Amino acid sequence: MISRRRMLGLGGSVVAMVPAIALATATEASAGSGYPTFPVAPGSRLNVRSGPGTNYSVIDVLPLGATVSIRCQCDGTTISGLYGTSDIWDCIGNGRFVSDAYVKTGSDGYVTNQCG
Repeated sequence: MISRRRMLGLGGSVVAMVPAIALATATEASAGSGYPTFPVAPGSRLNVRSGPGTNYSVIDVLPLGATVSIRCQCDGTTISGLYGTSDIWDCIGNGRFVSDAYVKTGSDGYVTNQCG
């Protein structure tokens, strides 16, 4: 499968976002949750949205230095971020999505199961 992400990639990294309140929970739960955990782009405060695109409402903002646990990934709005351009969105919790263009996964494609 040919990836549609990272048209402007910087090493093929991936980005995601998590709310400040959920950050501690996601980080603590990641050890036993079975979900892969990745750092958010340095210097970035990332919007967490209610769905996989900019047309969904912002429901939280991740703090600087956040990490996220990715439950699943899906296609959505194409975003240009620190790690390139991607249409992949990372689900970090029920109804909580961040653009993969701000999460350092080390890949230009999916790193876990597709949502749905």
